[in-house]
Amino acid sequence: MKLYKTKTGAVIEKDNAFYVVKNADWDTFLNDDALFEKLTKTINGMSPVADAASLLKQELQAPIQSQEVWASGVTYYRSKVGRQEESKESGGGDFYAKVYEAERPEIFFKATASRTVGHGGKVRIRRDSTWNVPEPELTLVVTSSGKIVGYTIGNDMSSRSIEGENPLYLPQAKTYDGSAALGPCIYVTEKPLPEDTRIEITISRKGKPVFNGDVTINQIKRKFKDLVSFLYRECSFPHGSFLMTGTGIVPSSDFTLHEGDEMSITIGPIGTLVNTVATNV
Repeated sequence: MKLYKTKTGAVIEKDNAFYVVKNADWDTFLNDDALFEKLTKTINGMSPVADAASLLKQELQAPIQSQEVWASGVTYYRSKVGRQEESKESGGGDFYAKVYEAERPEIFFKATASRTVGHGGKVRIRRDSTWNVPEPELTLVVTSSGKIVGYTIGNDMSSRSIEGENPLYLPQAKTYDGSAALGPCIYVTEKPLPEDTRIEITISRKGKPVFNGDVTINQIKRKFKDLVSFLYRECSFPHGSFLMTGTGIVPSSDFTLHEGDEMSITIGPIGTLVNTVATNV
């Protein structure tokens, strides 16, 4: 099933039928260890709506309210290599090699709801950064108890010039207004995603593709439950959290985003998240 957040509540999709749940409090609705069962019971006896596409076009929002967005780094080998390349001149390359092999993962705070946009929204690149890329990531939806109850698509916007200058600048490279996108929905399932689940991204500039990439999630070195375990060791999340699981798609060093670029990130069971780069003013 798929769960969408709207301005007036929520929409549940099952077998291509859409059910409207009005006045649903998102924090309470989402933060449930038995979310799949809750959605099943909610739509039992309900009639699907006929104008779901129009409703979602007008009212769809990022699937976040009071949750925090966190992220995992260097979980793919390609990410490790990319981080080493960007930081080699600053002498920070060894840090990424060590964290890739270490028991403790790299986990960092990414965004609040106010810094996160949804499907169709505009993400930003920093004015003080010269090298910027999107990072398409499978994102875990985790309850306050630490249970993974769903998945969504995340775009971890990153300022590689800032992070490469010094690894200690990571918070500035990762966290700023418009630095994250989530959506278009939450895919709720009782089973883990298949290991061959593919993440794909296309970046278009003035209507023409300028970058394509894809990776399967079986290339992630870490187990999802382990990532969640480290995040929840000394942090509480009263309304649950989102945890981005890292990227295995790293554009070459001669690529950087431009204002107006459009990014389409697709993860089969979830859908496609589309965002554009806002014009800085």
